[in-house]
Amino acid sequence: MAIDAPFDRRRWRDATAGVGLVLIVANLMSNRVLPAWAYLPWNIIVAFAIVALALRATTHEQLAFTHWKRGAAWGTVLTLLTIAVLALAITMPVFNELYHDRRVEAGIGTWLYQAVVRIPFGTVLLEEVAFRGVLPGLFMLRWGVLRGCIAASLCFGLWHVLPALTLNEVNPVATRVFGTGAGGVAIAVLFAVGSTAIVGMWFCWIRLRSGSVLATMMAHVASNSGAYTIAWLVAR
Repeated sequence: MAIDAPFDRRRWRDATAGVGLVLIVANLMSNRVLPAWAYLPWNIIVAFAIVALALRATTHEQLAFTHWKRGAAWGTVLTLLTIAVLALAITMPVFNELYHDRRVEAGIGTWLYQAVVRIPFGTVLLEEVAFRGVLPGLFMLRWGVLRGCIAASLCFGLWHVLPALTLNEVNPVATRVFGTGAGGVAIAVLFAVGSTAIVGMWFCWIRLRSGSVLATMMAHVASNSGAYTIAWLVAR
């Protein structure tokens, strides 16, 4: 389909519904069903599946799967800035505490797998393809740039509901700030959804400015793998 092809409502509806269904199933499977070893291959398969579905109603350019050199340039700058901010945060007591997370108390092999493999090719690949590539590309076709990005970012926030249900159990700062019990869990979930939706909007802006999901992928890897590495070092 050419970039200037007329909008086909039926194709758009079918592609969007298919992508939405796949992502809902994927989220449930990753967080509640699949064993840890299956996380990486499962997410890679899901990423390819939603791209295939989306391309029935849109194009590679509309999904921001182009302009790789420009995306790499943006991503390099954002990576350096992200690492600088994370390094600065660890020197501040109020932020330093956030790095005390029970999920990173493991050996160097686990760190290498998480920071170099699982996060970039499992978490980041799927999330950026889905929430900065596929969903904004589809939503913007129907609702325009602003509303399309808002809708995709809200979906990104909702994507984090299931992981946030255990946030109070693994991070002592979250336990202290949000509290315990059902009320504490509810507050933690609302915070996770709201904060990730805001991050989603920021990443959508980067996607639009750079014209490539590569920029947001690199920034996302720097953020997640960088924070994980710092937390791992703090745990040592």
